[in-house]
Amino acid sequence: MKKIFKDALSLTLIAVILGVLLGTFHEITKEPIANQEKQTKTNALKNVLPGAERFEEIDISDKKNEIQSSLKKDGMNAQIIDEVYKGVDRSGNFSGYAVTVTSQEGYGGDIQLTVGIADDHTTNGISFLELDETAGLGMNADTDKFKEQFKGKKVDAFEYTKDGATSDDQIDAISGATVTTNAVTNAVNACIHVSGMLDKEGMKS
Repeated sequence: MKKIFKDALSLTLIAVILGVLLGTFHEITKEPIANQEKQTKTNALKNVLPGAERFEEIDISDKKNEIQSSLKKDGMNAQIIDEVYKGVDRSGNFSGYAVTVTSQEGYGGDIQLTVGIADDHTTNGISFLELDETAGLGMNADTDKFKEQFKGKKVDAFEYTKDGATSDDQIDAISGATVTTNAVTNAVNACIHVSGMLDKEGMKS
């Protein structure tokens, strides 16, 4: 009986010590992780809107239902708009939107990216925040060869093709990764769609 009690007490003490250690480790790493996530987000914003001197977040919390409903009507119900920033240049002028979107259509899970939409509605670039697709296939989405297909294009929406792009609104599909290509293309289209909605609401000023 005494041995059982001692063993139980030892296990309890070990559990308490481990709990304290885990809690301490969490507190130690919480701030560095948060700082890294913030830096990753800042880098993504600068990558897609390099002409912006600063970024101002647009509060879309009361517009989320309207945004998602509008996307759904356009066949983009698997795209979730996470955040929207307004880019401002050195003179204080509007330089474009940086829209962060999560696509739930990825082959390996959710894909999150930030898309820059310039003042004249030209797609300025894309930057991935979360991408866990198949190595050598879907992960090729995060290459300059693929991403630059969206850059500098002023279109209402993109589509992908397996036969070679022949117009600005066409994107060459990643070989062997049609699912990933579709997810990214729809995500970019969702951001273009939302930027148009924000313009109508006078968010540039």
